[in-house]
Parts: sequence; structure tokens; C-alpha cells
Amino acid sequence: MADDHTLFREGVIEILTAAQGIDVTGEAHSGEDACEKAARLRPDVVILDVEMPGQGVRETIPRLRQVSPHSRVVVLTMHDDVVLARELLALGASAYLVKGSTRHELVSAIHSVVVDRGPGHVILSVSQQGLSRVEQGPGDILSDREREVLALTAEALSNSQIANRLNIAEGTVKRHLRNVYRKLGAVSRLDAVNKAAAASLIPVPRVKDD
Repeated sequence: MADDHTLFREGVIEILTAAQGIDVTGEAHSGEDACEKAARLRPDVVILDVEMPGQGVRETIPRLRQVSPHSRVVVLTMHDDVVLARELLALGASAYLVKGSTRHELVSAIHSVVVDRGPGHVILSVSQQGLSRVEQGPGDILSDREREVLALTAEALSNSQIANRLNIAEGTVKRHLRNVYRKLGAVSRLDAVNKAAAASLIPVPRVKDD
């Protein structure tokens, strides 16, 4: 079980420990820690959060598959986003569940990925709202202000600088960025900028000459 929030991690471990047929062999607080422990313990399943300090999830999943090919990766995240789910499943995750899932859904997903090891077998659990975002497309769900904030983020401005430029509160900037992350399935400022630029929502950031 890999999650940087101790209370949440301990809660999930308690659920798994009480479940029939599941033994918890280790816990980790970062992507690097998860890879190190997976290489040593070779678990059947690694439960992985998307946002942890250090190494990003897009690096962690392929690394886990490399150091412990036998292990299946179950992503458990707050990001209710089909686009992100598809990306992580393509990288090698076997299941993608939002943190609003029930304990029964989590336990069932773990049993399922262990029993059915076929390469085409994946588990996706998102809300109807998350599915509707795919039908809309990112261009339909980002507001003008969110695009404005993201465009300034692409210029490497801090939240404080963006707030001053737009004459809004710094807390409002943070709220807009949180909404952008959720809508684009992004896990960082850079990830949000890259995804928005790829979708032509903002101009492609210019690389400054030295």
C-alpha cells in the first residue's frame, strides 16, 4: 500500500487486513519507496496513490512493472478522471479506482487482478460525472478564467504573481488550479500546462533562450 497520507494508508491497510485472502506485506510513502519495497517483497498487488512526493506516478508504474513483473498495480486516487485512468492503465496499471469507492469494490478489484492475469483485463471505477467529462472534452469544461490562470502558469508565474496580474486573491488562483487539475486529470502544474497546450487550450509555452 503506497500513499503519503499516513491516516488514509493505515485505514486502507486495516480494511485489507480484515479481508479474507489478503495479507499486507508492506507499506510505502512515495513512488521510490514503493518500487524499492516491491523489488524486495514481490507482492501480488501494489496499491498506488497518484500524488506522492518525489517520483511521479507515470514513472512509478513502469518502474514497478520492471522491478516486480509479477505484481499488479491498483491505482487508488482522488482523481475522478477517465482520461487519466486510460493513461495509467496504458502504462501498466491493472485497475483504477477513485477514493470514493467502497471497501467491497477495493477488495473485489484486488482479487480480480490477481485471479485474471490476462493482458486485456483491466478494472475502471469512476463516476458518471467523470465519464461525462470525456464526452465533453477539456475545451468545453475549462472556464475562460481557468484558461487565463493556466496560461499565466505556463509563463512560470507564481500563484501570488498570477493573483496580482489578474487582480484576484491568491486563494482564488489556487482554487482555479485545483479545478483545472481535476478537469484535465493533471497531477502537477507542469502536467496541467502540457495537457492544456496539447489540447490547444492555451498557447504552447515558449522556451526562453539563455
